[in-house]
Order: sequence, then structure tokens, then C-alpha cells
Amino acid sequence: MRSIIVTGGSRGIGSEICTTLSKAGYAVAINYNHSAEKALVLCKEIQEQGGTAIAIHGDISDTADVKNLFEQTYRNFGTPYALVNNAGIALQNSLIQDISDEQLEAVISTNLLGAIKCSREATRYMVSEHCGRIINISSIWGEVGASCEVVYSASKAGIIGLTKALAKELAPSGITVNCIAPGVISTDMISCYTQEDIDILRDETPLGRIGTSKDISNAVEFLISDKASFITAQVLGVNGCLLYTSPSPRDCS
Repeated sequence: MRSIIVTGGSRGIGSEICTTLSKAGYAVAINYNHSAEKALVLCKEIQEQGGTAIAIHGDISDTADVKNLFEQTYRNFGTPYALVNNAGIALQNSLIQDISDEQLEAVISTNLLGAIKCSREATRYMVSEHCGRIINISSIWGEVGASCEVVYSASKAGIIGLTKALAKELAPSGITVNCIAPGVISTDMISCYTQEDIDILRDETPLGRIGTSKDISNAVEFLISDKASFITAQVLGVNGCLLYTSPSPRDCS
């Protein structure tokens, strides 16, 4: 059975990714940092449905925690077949001049450095197998930027750069690296949006709806599958054709 590590897997998009992949027959290592209860509940639900899962605590910005995440996965499931770099945090409604060093470092450390550290550790297992998949979760804001989300946008743009460079580096080793850039998805990360904001985003999305976590997990399942074996270095926009050319609709002045 192929195994997959999902960072930030206890809630939101990460939780849906874990559920979808377990139903597809993968063993899932659910990484969590603060949401222990949710991770354990999700793990139990997967097991009760006949799936295979473990929950592993770890701060992906911490090198020792990253090593432990992969070591525990290896001890339970063998060499991980895939890594989904999903963990991410955002600052709510913040002008750049109001962001503290601590906030800036937290976002970059989790969203970008964490993904780099996990990818680095993954290659130490995957290269010798001459196969593997790395899926990075970016954002539409990483492609076009969002007012009042400058640091988040920068971190997600970095994820796109990571994807393209790492794909070139790992292709000779049979490992594919791809990126998913979600549009506006109905999770707690948009809880700071007013209903008016959400209505605006929905109306500006040509498909006429806000995305769901399942939309993202379906894309992850495809990119991990053998059907995507010749696809690498790509950024897949799962956004309902929302190509936002102006800032986020929120007024953060």
C-alpha cells in the first residue's frame, strides 16, 4: 500500500485530502501541530471506514519535527510515496506596515520554509526508490497577489517557485512535483470575510460558486495517481476560472 504524508492534515482542505486519499486506497500520515483532537478524530474516522491512517504531531518549520514526521511514517508504512505540502497560515486583514516581525516570520516559516524542509526530507526517502510525488498547495493569491495579504501572497508565490525548480531537479530521479493553486475555497481561512465579500467573489467567479475542499482533494488525488505520471512542474488552478486581476475585495484601510 502506498503511503502519503499530508501536512496540516487535521482540518480544512488537509482533512478532506486525507479522507479522499484514504478512500482511494492510500495509507495516510496526518500531520498536525495545534489541532490534536481533530487529527485523532479524523484518524479514527478513516480507520472505522476501513482505511489506514496515523496522526503525527509536528511543527513543519522545525527541522527535528520534520525528521520525526518522516521517520514515524517510514516505521509504520515504509518509504512514503507522496508528500502533500498543505499546511499554511494567514494573517487576517493586515496592512503590511502593521505586521510584526513575529507574524511575518510565522507565515514564511510555516507556508514556505516548512514546505521546503518537508520536500528536502522527502527526497531523502524517494530518490533511492526512483519514484514519488510531491504536491504543493499554493493559492491564487500566489499567482496574482492580494491586498492586505501581502506576506501570505509572497509565501504562496514562493511555493510556485519551489515547485518549478524542484521539479527540474527531481525529474531525473523519477519524482514529479506539481502545485495546486486554489481559488476561494469554503474553509475557516475565509471566516474573516464578510458575506458581502464572499458574494462578490462568488459573482466574479465565472462558474458562479465558491470552491469546496473536495474540489482540491480531487485534484490532489489525480496528480498523485499514475494517470499523472508525465505531468510535472505544473501549477493547476482550481478556481472556477477566477483570474483575479485586482486586489482582494476587503477594505483593510
